[in-house]
Amino acid sequence: MTRRATTSRKTRETDITCTLLLEGTGQADVSTGIGFLDHMVTALARHGGLDLRLQCSGDLHIDDHHTAEDCALVLGEALATALGDKRGVRRFGHAYAPLDEALARAVVDLSGRPWPAIDLGLRREMLGDLATENLTHFFQSLAIAGRLNLHLDVLKGDNDHHRAEAATKALALALRAAVEVVSTDVPSTKGVL
Repeated sequence: MTRRATTSRKTRETDITCTLLLEGTGQADVSTGIGFLDHMVTALARHGGLDLRLQCSGDLHIDDHHTAEDCALVLGEALATALGDKRGVRRFGHAYAPLDEALARAVVDLSGRPWPAIDLGLRREMLGDLATENLTHFFQSLAIAGRLNLHLDVLKGDNDHHRAEAATKALALALRAAVEVVSTDVPSTKGVL
């Protein structure tokens, strides 16, 4: 089974293309114009076992918001499209990931009912050229567009870079578990997700 999707979005603010392969090896080609966002999306692909190409040209002369949000929307749409009817997936995934002193927890349900509950506890205003509020917004938008229930919490840590990266890696590991094909049935008592 090969679950793949190509999605795009073109507005006055951004021009984005994304290709996602769920049965990947963690290969990533990410260029959003925001270095820290590239770093996080690349980590998501690597640790999630996803092959991902995400290219964005955005209105960074204004700020980083539109690029971060729209990249998440396009990636989330690619995830939802690649999953199709979700037949056979594990559906649920959870993971902890440390990075030095930081520890993060991610819990995912591919329920089709988007619900982002994100608590990164970031204190700095910026990480590189990315506003920390927009990293939180990235995860929220990814959950909504990907139609998944996502609880993402940083449990401890002093360094905001470590906190953000631990959260991203925990999400990657939880997604990797949730999208794994383990049967031939739709994992729901309703018969659909």
